[in-house]
Amino acid sequence: MNTWNGAAPPPRAARIGVAGWLRIVLKGGVLGLVTYGGLVLLLALRLFERPLFGLRRPMTPWITQFVCKLAFAILGIRHGIRGRPMDGRGAIVANHASWLDIFALNACDRIYFVAKSEVAGWPGIGWLARATGTVFIRRKGSDAKLQQQIFEARLRAGHRLLFFPEGTSSDGLRVLPFKSTLFAAFYAHGLDEIVSIQPVTVVWTAPEGEHSAAYGWWGDMDFGSHFLWVLSRPRQGSVEVVFHEPLAVSDFASRKELAAACEAAVRSGMPPASADPALVD
Repeated sequence: MNTWNGAAPPPRAARIGVAGWLRIVLKGGVLGLVTYGGLVLLLALRLFERPLFGLRRPMTPWITQFVCKLAFAILGIRHGIRGRPMDGRGAIVANHASWLDIFALNACDRIYFVAKSEVAGWPGIGWLARATGTVFIRRKGSDAKLQQQIFEARLRAGHRLLFFPEGTSSDGLRVLPFKSTLFAAFYAHGLDEIVSIQPVTVVWTAPEGEHSAAYGWWGDMDFGSHFLWVLSRPRQGSVEVVFHEPLAVSDFASRKELAAACEAAVRSGMPPASADPALVD
């Protein structure tokens, strides 16, 4: 469950028909085979990669990226990219609509997510997150210094971290205000002189005839029902991942200024809000 409750959930069909369940079985089976088959291969490679390279992961992120690209082919969701991922050290910040963002963003680049600590315990998903190098954080002020140290070690190892500054997922039709807390990590021990932040906008387009927020996941919506709904659709929509120009951390005097600039860039990639009646509360 997520914390944002700013809109009513989109209406779902009363039940999934026989054809829908056939799609769930076929697509779900193939997606599970590809995902967990990739996980087994990744874990086997890590047996050699970890002792040889330590924090650096020169091989296994390619597996994650390939699996996520294949996931969109299996689901039938069109996946497009505008702009290009940055080179060099730094992090990515993006808006957050649903669990599908993980696949959409991983399919574009070899990245490492920053997630709340609860995700580590989620059945199935927690295993995948740990194996792919996700950084788990607790939103407590007492943990701020430790988190800063973890971020610094990962960034200096060349990892490109990705986090969602909104702090929760939404309906995907808007960008929620960015929280600036995690941006503080980029001002530690001279990191601001060597890293950049790349804002990214994830734009979901619902299947024809479906509610405009169909791919969003928020409030008291449960993962299982949303997952089955996505698998059961006879027609799918699309996602476009928009990479904006990277922002040098050293160009901003504080974490709040940096967060505001990133938020503005992410908002600029969204379709005009006034064109979507679903945004009228």
